[in-house]
Amino acid sequence: MLESQEAERAVSKVRSALDEAGAEDIAITVEDAAGTLGVPPSEILKSLVFLVDGNPCLVLMSGVNRVDARAVAKGLGGKRSRMAPPDFVFEHFGFRVGGVPPLGYPERLPALLDEDLFRYPVVWAAAGTDHAFFPVAPERLLAMTGGTRTVLRKEPAER
Repeated sequence: MLESQEAERAVSKVRSALDEAGAEDIAITVEDAAGTLGVPPSEILKSLVFLVDGNPCLVLMSGVNRVDARAVAKGLGGKRSRMAPPDFVFEHFGFRVGGVPPLGYPERLPALLDEDLFRYPVVWAAAGTDHAFFPVAPERLLAMTGGTRTVLRKEPAER
């Protein structure tokens, strides 16, 4: 736990220095994460916060897929959904783009896991920053989030 707290303090110091220097937020891409970890982009978990009828939820996808917002709304019994703006995610949950995790929220958010995740024995999820990741089996992630397995991709991924 001590190492984790030290890492969080270190990241916070760097972010503060970047903010003071007027640097723009650094958003790591799926390709960057895949290259760093040495895994295919399809095995990077995209953890996205969506708003369904104004209520936040998690959408968990393979890194190569795009989200069908209508499928998200339907999956949670809503009428409208859209991706939450980055400022909303940071203000409400404390996570920045590229570091949004599938876990660690003050209250459990409704979660939808795209069917394509289950093609892989392990996916790599952001652990709260854009430079920290953890491996997790999709079945384990489903149990940990209390989520629902469904088809959310907008179009098939390029393979």
